Amino acid sequence: MNDDTREPFKRLFFALDCAPAQRRDIARWRSALQLRNGRPVPADNFHLTLKFLGAVGVAQVPDICTAAASIRTPGERLTVELDRLDVWRRAGALVLAPQQAPPALLRLVYDLEQAMLPFGLEQAPREYRPHLTLARDYRAPVPESATPPEFFLRADRFTLFESHKGRYRALAEWPLIDP
Repeated sequence: MNDDTREPFKRLFFALDCAPAQRRDIARWRSALQLRNGRPVPADNFHLTLKFLGAVGVAQVPDICTAAASIRTPGERLTVELDRLDVWRRAGALVLAPQQAPPALLRLVYDLEQAMLPFGLEQAPREYRPHLTLARDYRAPVPESATPPEFFLRADRFTLFESHKGRYRALAEWPLIDP
């Protein structure tokens, strides 16, 4: 098959973005862990994934944006406390995660999943586990920290990102707060 006949695509995901100051704080805290394993995620890429879409045909992007715009949002800023450091062995990831996911976050994720169903993008359904990835290819125990993690990711919008060559670019965003 000739690759020139395939439709162009983008690798997409929905996420809550981190503010620049928070990225710096998390990166500074991660540095204090003195990791000797894995590949640190660049601080500019810190985010909390809501829904991974994977490879999406460029022609579908406008319809995906329309579907995302139709989601009923919480009407207020989402706050997610990232207070647990964990290692996901199968994924080889060192992550920050909430001890308890806020109900408004879980509702937003559910609504996004429902809105994306018509596009047939779901590979295999998975349980949603909110997290912020600190390092990839991490194959060691959970590192000890002199200061326990206590970060509050506060979001007033959710964003559709494109992943391209290790960088994330915002394509569109929608407010969580009622105007």
